Amino acid sequence: MKISELAIPGVFQVVPDQLTDARGCFYEGFRVDALRDATGHHFPVAQINYSVSKRNTLRGIHGVLIPPGQAKYVTCVRGALLDVVVDLRVGSPTFGQHVQTLLEAGTGTAVHVPEGLGHGFLALSDDSCICYVLSSTYVPGTQFEIDPLDPELALPWGFTERPLLSDKDAGAPTLRQALDSGLLPNWADLAPRDQSQPEESQT
Repeated sequence: MKISELAIPGVFQVVPDQLTDARGCFYEGFRVDALRDATGHHFPVAQINYSVSKRNTLRGIHGVLIPPGQAKYVTCVRGALLDVVVDLRVGSPTFGQHVQTLLEAGTGTAVHVPEGLGHGFLALSDDSCICYVLSSTYVPGTQFEIDPLDPELALPWGFTERPLLSDKDAGAPTLRQALDSGLLPNWADLAPRDQSQPEESQT
């Protein structure tokens, strides 16, 4: 697989090599050793979630408080998604910036989202399904939302009609409001994990 860092430090795109023949194809969707070598830190798999959405459903921007923190490894297993990651780490050189990736079923393309960043997606087809591999289990009360339509973020969703949003996402604070409330994590607390200093291997 090919693993490359995107424009936000710590965010990586993973494109697997596919082996194809008359029957179909095979590819490796996740390799903890390859991800560790590329990112410089271990990704412990603690939980796997699936989310199914109608076309034009917008989910996000979602984050997890530090602690406990949560890294994500996301891929589309059915349909197609416009995946967006926003840097929410206060003091980061790319704070408030975003990267976007088209995730389509069959390609196996995935995005690694480190702790401290926000994540969201727009479903581009009916019955689209995203898979989340998570580094920590769900802890009630630790998740937060940022308005995905915040004009200051100006995220390029590209929809032509207003998307379907949950009440929680529609009423989420803007980036500026979240910053003023002290909700967002600090880059200084997370930067060592996002840089290329590998952790000691676990035995």
